[in-house]
Formats: sequence, C-alpha cells, structure tokens
Amino acid sequence: MHAFDVLGDPVRRRILELLAAGEQTAGAVNAVIRDEFGISQPAVSQHLRVLRDNGFATVRPEGTRRLYAVDPHPLREVDDWLGHFRRFWTPPLAALATELARGRRERRPSAPADPPEER
Repeated sequence: MHAFDVLGDPVRRRILELLAAGEQTAGAVNAVIRDEFGISQPAVSQHLRVLRDNGFATVRPEGTRRLYAVDPHPLREVDDWLGHFRRFWTPPLAALATELARGRRERRPSAPADPPEER
C-alpha cells in the first residue's frame, strides 16, 4: 500500500496524531477513535493493523496490553516527497511571517523617552 493510501484515511491520520503524543495502548486509541468516529473496536484494530503492516506504527506487548507508537521512517519518506513541492508554499509563508512581524512592530507602543539628565 502506498503511503498516501495509508494516510488518506482520516481515521488512520487521527490514530497517528494520537500516537505522535506518545506511546498509547490499543485500548486508549480504541476509546478515542470510537468516540470521535463511531466505529467498532474491530474496525479500529484493522486501522492499527494497516498502520503497523505499512510501517507507520510499531507495537510492543506489555503483559496483556499492546502499546503502539509512531515509526517516523515512512513519514520521513513522505516529507522527502513533499520536498519537491515546498517551493510552492515556502516563499508565501515566509512573506506572511515578514508581514506579521512588521505588523507587530507597528502596533508595539513606543518606549517613553528618557527624561533629560539633570546637571
């Protein structure tokens, strides 16, 4: 499965967002996804499996629990591919940052002048 096929699903993207915050149990992921998307536990498990089978997530057993975490390698590959297109948004974002900084400087109250020195 291609990386964008994996990431194209909103449930899998949300699971990755949860895992990006730190290692999560399958039960914790399941609870959030069920609440937000209204899907069953087996459906959540299937999404976790797709992420794991395609290298986006790792799993480690801890007793009876399964702890999931993000594997950053496939995300780096996606980032590398997106690098070809950054030229389309990097200059406009840099220009926006410049304009925002300029606006902050213009709104900043000027410091009161120092009182004249007494002699």
